[in-house]
Amino acid sequence: MKFLIPALLVASAALITGCTSDKALKEQIIKVMQDNPTLLAEAIEKHPVEVMTAIQNASKSAQGEMAKQREVEEQKALEANFEKPLVASIRKDELIVGPKDAPITLVEYSDFECPYCTRGFETVKTLMTKYDGKIRFVFKHLPLPFHKQAMISAQYYEALRLQDGKKATAFHDEVFKNQAKLQDGTKYLDSVVKKVGGDLAKVKKDIKSDKVAERIKEDGTEAASFGMQGTPGFLLNGVPVRGAYPADHFVKIVEELQKRGKLKI
Repeated sequence: MKFLIPALLVASAALITGCTSDKALKEQIIKVMQDNPTLLAEAIEKHPVEVMTAIQNASKSAQGEMAKQREVEEQKALEANFEKPLVASIRKDELIVGPKDAPITLVEYSDFECPYCTRGFETVKTLMTKYDGKIRFVFKHLPLPFHKQAMISAQYYEALRLQDGKKATAFHDEVFKNQAKLQDGTKYLDSVVKKVGGDLAKVKKDIKSDKVAERIKEDGTEAASFGMQGTPGFLLNGVPVRGAYPADHFVKIVEELQKRGKLKI
């Protein structure tokens, strides 16, 4: 027993954190613990430092292995998307920022209230500057249900887009620059519409229209089909980026597309 307990402590820690792949060892530990249900408790009481050290070491090892595994899986997925890019719908009346025939297409699925989407907003601005004249940007909606102002903000944007694309873009930029003001609800959104020169009365009418509702629903359905469960989500020439990654991440994708002969800029 003197030598069993320390060994059991280390092995149990490995088992708890899931970092051991030795099936036989796991089975032995389970049997020992089933035959001696108080053994682990007694070991923890007598050797608390050793237990915590073992668990911490095992946890670090497990985290490292999991990170490597995720990296491998992400790389495999990325390879598949380079070869078979996802295709977003670009409607005839799509609001496109930048040249319509630009070689780089950046589509974003976003939520006006999502704090991470403000990072996405900054990333898009950086990319639009870096690839000026060679990139086009399409903003799509993915308002998350737990953000109270997300849906109404999307409706305001779409209603304004029906009036004037440039005003809708100005609305988009203004809201993301002052996202905290969304807590004032429609009072703030009304003020933004006025600021960008929109017809507020028409916006108020159009936010309730089927055309606006269907547009937002279509965007959400498309995002879901691409595995976009949170915001922001992007497609860069069909290569998905799920999350608020910095501009450098997108630049690397552009460079990889160039290396593979799939993009010329």
